[in-house]
Amino acid sequence: MYSSKKLLTGRYTSKSHFYSITICTNQKALLFKSFENACIAARSLLYMQNNVNTVCYTLMPDHLHWLFQLNDLPLAEVIKQYKSITTVKINKFNCSSGKVWQQGYFEHQLRSEEDLINQARYIVANPLRASLANEVGEYPFWDCVYL
Repeated sequence: MYSSKKLLTGRYTSKSHFYSITICTNQKALLFKSFENACIAARSLLYMQNNVNTVCYTLMPDHLHWLFQLNDLPLAEVIKQYKSITTVKINKFNCSSGKVWQQGYFEHQLRSEEDLINQARYIVANPLRASLANEVGEYPFWDCVYL
């Protein structure tokens, strides 16, 4: 298996393109089962709005699905900033100093409007597939510009 650094070698990100990102917590810890930790992570997405235009997100107990249009910063820098902001805030809140996120992330550049809509539906429905809610509106940590 290749490291995420080798998988990303030769890839570049493009301004104005849409990306679907999945970021996992360190050792798949259920960090966001804590309402307070989940609030910190969800609010931190707002800090990123100068760098991306968020289409939708869903914060699951052990990972984040995030669909956005990239602005000026490269994708890797956006993810680095988000991870840094949330790690500092979550560690401060919990009086801890550990890792919050796994190294790396999964990304998919969307190529069509149909792909954009399908990804948004997939992301928003994630809590339903995981049996965390019976209806999308019951789950507190998601948002989508289409709804």
